[in-house]
Amino acid sequence: MSQSLHPMLNIAIKAARAAGSVINRASLDVDKVQVESKGVNDFVTEVDKHAEAVIVDTLLAAYPGHGILAEESGRELGAKDSEFLWIIDPLDGTTNFIHGFPQYAVSIALAWRGVVQQAVVYDPNRNDLFYASRGRGAYLNDRRLRVSKRLRLADSLIGTGFPFRKGDNFKRYMKMFEEISQQCAGLRRPGAASLDLCYVAAGYYDGFFETGLSPWDIAAASLIITEAGGLIGNFSGESDFLYQREVVAGNPKVYGQLVNILTPYTRVIKDDGSTPATAEAAAAPDATDAFVAANTEAAPAEPKPRKAIKVSGPRTPRNRL
Repeated sequence: MSQSLHPMLNIAIKAARAAGSVINRASLDVDKVQVESKGVNDFVTEVDKHAEAVIVDTLLAAYPGHGILAEESGRELGAKDSEFLWIIDPLDGTTNFIHGFPQYAVSIALAWRGVVQQAVVYDPNRNDLFYASRGRGAYLNDRRLRVSKRLRLADSLIGTGFPFRKGDNFKRYMKMFEEISQQCAGLRRPGAASLDLCYVAAGYYDGFFETGLSPWDIAAASLIITEAGGLIGNFSGESDFLYQREVVAGNPKVYGQLVNILTPYTRVIKDDGSTPATAEAAAAPDATDAFVAANTEAAPAEPKPRKAIKVSGPRTPRNRL
């Protein structure tokens, strides 16, 4: 890499590449990988666990006073009261991996006081490294990233992810799918949200939307998108998407058009300003919601009822480390 990188970003890249080596070795004989089920269509492998251990060891060796939020180990490791929090998905796209489908990635983000400052998403199949530091731009390997310039949703290629966990509202998703598919040039679902979001940053997609995602799925890629000139938020266009389990992203023009379509489907607020009254929204949080609430200190409080608003994009402080 020709450009000078932030020291913390360098450590994140080192950790991501180490995890990628673990994944690549295991991919040579996927049939021997031990697979466990965390729930319906939700899998974890020995590779996830090994890759996560390698990442955590690398990060804590350099920054022992930092906190850790990882998909498999939660907040068990690292400092519990640090202002620095590493948010880690050691293998995003586990289902793809165990089937030999080459679409998965390592995702590592560093948040300071709740704001993501450093980000890495590494695709070990293609040796593609997406990375960003707040205020310094986003890159794929040595190439500066910019979102696409398409202006109309009708001309746009949109990424998405299907709901697959128990408790997900598939009927609600199909309504969104129907509306957007009829108004765009095409929809794609490769199955690794961190890469999908990076593809928005790279301009391969013009937009993306999905429900049911956790912070480790989207934290790193969210910074990569904004540093590439894109926008990301919840379905009502607000910036509190990280813990809301719904996300929409895109170049500025397409993002606004997607928000117009998706606002009525938000779980955060309704058009009339009241809290969601659907059966899904009124139900108790699923296991992943409960896990996030129990294992993160930065999750926002229950939002106050307010009218849905259309904004040009999320606004975050420009804090730098």
